[in-house]
Amino acid sequence: MTGLKSPQESLSDLGAIESLRVPGKEEFRELREQPSDPQAEQELINSIEQVYFSADSFDVVKYELEKLPPVLNLQELEAYRDKLKQQQAAVSKKVADLILEKQPAYVKELERVTSLQTGLQLAAVICTNGRRHLNIAKEGFTQASLGLLANQRKRQLLIGLLKSLRTIKTLQRTDVRLSEMLEEEDYPGAIQLCLECQKAASTFKHYSCISELNSKLQDTLEQIEEQLDVALSKICKNFDINHYTKVQQAYRLLGKTQTAMDQLHMHFTQAIHNTVFQVVLGYVELCAGNTDTKFQKLQYKDLCTHVTPDSYIPCLADLCKALWEVMLSYYRTMEWHEKHDNEDTASASEGNNMIGTEETNFDRGYIKKKLEHGLTRIWQDVQLKVKTYLLGTDLSIFKYDDFIFVLDIISRLMQVGEEFCGSKSEVLQESIRKQSVNYFKNYHRTRLDELRMFLENETWELCPVKSNFSILQLHEFKFMEQSRSPSVSPSKQPVSTSSKTVTLFEQYCSGGNPFEIQANHKDEETEDVLASNGYESDEQEKSAYQEYDSDSDVPEELKRDYVDEQTGDVPVKSVSRETLKSRKKSDYSLNKVNAPILTNTTLNVIRLVGKYMQMMNILKPIAFDVIHFMSQLFDYYLYAIYTFFGRNDSLESTGLGLSSSRLRTTLNRIQESLIDLEVSADPTATLTAAEERKEKVPSPHLSHLVVLTSGDTLYGLAERVVATESLVFLAEQFEFLQPHLDAVMPAVKKPFLQQFYSQTVSTASELRKPIYWIVAGKALDYEQMLLLMANVKWDVKEIMSQHNIYVDALLKEFEQFNRRLNEVSKRVRIPLPVSNILWEHCIRLANRTIVEGYANVKKCSNEGRALMQLDFQQFLMKLEKLTDIRPIPDKEFVETYIKAYYLTENDMERWIKEHREYSTKQLTNLVNVCLGSHINKKARQKLLAAIDDIDRPKR
Repeated sequence: MTGLKSPQESLSDLGAIESLRVPGKEEFRELREQPSDPQAEQELINSIEQVYFSADSFDVVKYELEKLPPVLNLQELEAYRDKLKQQQAAVSKKVADLILEKQPAYVKELERVTSLQTGLQLAAVICTNGRRHLNIAKEGFTQASLGLLANQRKRQLLIGLLKSLRTIKTLQRTDVRLSEMLEEEDYPGAIQLCLECQKAASTFKHYSCISELNSKLQDTLEQIEEQLDVALSKICKNFDINHYTKVQQAYRLLGKTQTAMDQLHMHFTQAIHNTVFQVVLGYVELCAGNTDTKFQKLQYKDLCTHVTPDSYIPCLADLCKALWEVMLSYYRTMEWHEKHDNEDTASASEGNNMIGTEETNFDRGYIKKKLEHGLTRIWQDVQLKVKTYLLGTDLSIFKYDDFIFVLDIISRLMQVGEEFCGSKSEVLQESIRKQSVNYFKNYHRTRLDELRMFLENETWELCPVKSNFSILQLHEFKFMEQSRSPSVSPSKQPVSTSSKTVTLFEQYCSGGNPFEIQANHKDEETEDVLASNGYESDEQEKSAYQEYDSDSDVPEELKRDYVDEQTGDVPVKSVSRETLKSRKKSDYSLNKVNAPILTNTTLNVIRLVGKYMQMMNILKPIAFDVIHFMSQLFDYYLYAIYTFFGRNDSLESTGLGLSSSRLRTTLNRIQESLIDLEVSADPTATLTAAEERKEKVPSPHLSHLVVLTSGDTLYGLAERVVATESLVFLAEQFEFLQPHLDAVMPAVKKPFLQQFYSQTVSTASELRKPIYWIVAGKALDYEQMLLLMANVKWDVKEIMSQHNIYVDALLKEFEQFNRRLNEVSKRVRIPLPVSNILWEHCIRLANRTIVEGYANVKKCSNEGRALMQLDFQQFLMKLEKLTDIRPIPDKEFVETYIKAYYLTENDMERWIKEHREYSTKQLTNLVNVCLGSHINKKARQKLLAAIDDIDRPKR
């Protein structure tokens, strides 16, 4: 089956069947007017066999005849015929409906055909008239008129040819102008001219001479690109805005801005390599003294090993200068692009060329990413080159000042790197940290040995410095003047925190170099810290010897000194005019300017601390190691002072708590971690033990020139004061430096710093008590006093009105002690806390000697006990005239012991349990001698048993 036919074609095929003819117009009308069921009619149409809609060659009659059965049945035939009639009627009605539906369209199309026919007839008439007029015109023109037109056309062609020849002549002479423009470095103009020439040449390519010119222009354009690449490479070492602007404009005309950026980064990488190689090669050849070319063939790494120590630092400085120029050029290149990107963005927002704007934005984004990525890449290249140079020489051969200078250069380079790309310079930090720690460890070991030598040769004489002495006046601490001092209050700081910090690139962008540092970087000015004598001026000397016991007002300076002294370890009573007037009794510093007490060794330690802080300030990654070594300097100094002047095994037996548990812990820690107590190395010791001993220092020994056994000098009191107070002064300087150290200390290591200050530095003043106790224990003849007390008869029967002679002897001892203190104060200023501690120790020892003397009494009456009170009150009255110490130390210790005689049995037992500060001997004597007269034997045994119970845990 080829497909369905139209209803007309299908109906025409039915024309062969007589009973199936096409209905006429009237029949159509009748069919349409007949009532119908559209659904039933559609089902009839659908029931028609498909063969009726086949090709025109289909024979319907033959088809129906062949369908007849062999035996015909009239009824079946009639029924089948009726069915075909119904189908015919349905199809006829459907065809009639379609014809009537398309009738208006048919009429309209017929009208259009008629109109078209009319138009064609009119066109035929026009064409006929036109041909007639053309024939008339052809007959009217002559041969001369046509010749004139031909000549005019030829003239126009020749004028065009002349213009072309002139253009070709100009193109032939273009190479001369291009050469001139390249010499003038007018790359944009040369490229613009070359492109215009190429465009013009393409217009005249039909001329044979132009093909050669095209080739020549192409070669010229390639030559311009080569020179442009050379010009781009010059940017890496010396950035010039005008030069770079021309280069970028030229690349933009070529449409190769991205290629230019790729080439620029390659040139920067090459510039770094060539720069460092040429700088190092220049110094190597200069020091070699010949022009041997063998150095030029060496690799950069091998070349660095040939740099001599004398030229190492200048070469490093020049190396960093050259690298700075490269990095500055890159920085200015980025600035140029940022500035022009903003200008391009502003101009693009005013235009309407969306396609060009999108392409420009893409190029701009590519360049920005390339430049940002190049920051880290260039800085990594710089770090690797400098690291290679540093590893080429062993830095341990340099002196400390030279090594610090190297660190200063590297630190500045790392600062440049951090400002350049925000990098923390991991490569350089790790390299320089390893070398610095190794160098500093060896340097520190040498300084500890020197410190031991200084301590062992120190005679503990006062180093005269001015009263306004500050460690910031020393050369080693000059670097701190540029930074904010922690001791200055915020209100006194210059108001500059709100201003923007200027980076090195901003500072040196227009000229200069951050590495242009003089080799002799020390300050030329001399230190003005030493005083020529004990006084800085005649006025101060005169003021120092002023009479304070006159009726005039007390000088304000003395009041200020006294108030400041109140923060000492020994509490004193409140200040009054009478007290200030009587300060001559116990203040032995009135004849000296209130200058710090320190020795040459102390000054050397402070200078060492300054040097250590210089290194720490320059290279913060090793801050923990430096602070650890600084703490060892202080530890060793403290341990030496204690070993020389404070070690006495009998101190702890007094039970007075002269050495706090914190001080003892600190001294034990120092001894275990820092002090080498072994005389010689044990050959059987392990390697680890040997390494540990290398970290330790032998215990120092006091110089034989220092005499601590003479009573005339109060057993070396001057030396003890200078040594102890120099340690206190050193601790104060460490306290002053704590904020600075805390600022550079890594957060994870700050607990070490806090522990060092809380457990070591703060214990320096605690050494005063054990050191001055030794002087106090020998300054007075306590044994003689016990002998005098033993000769006193205490079992008198009547109350005495005169005190015993041992009191006068003891007071004479104190007067002698006071005179000796005055003699010592002529050599060295004795600060008020020191004199207070000395007086406190002596008074305490005297009072305890008094109690010990009372405890030695064999017989004592009530009158004898009253005599003890009389003696002690006389002693206190006279003593208060010699000293300003209030209250008198251990006054209650004596009075309580004397008053215990009057207690009853029950009160006495409770009193013994509450007062364990007395020794067993003193308590036993109190029970046996003093109370024996008014208690029975049983009660006495009970009290003695209580004393024994108290004493048992002490055994």
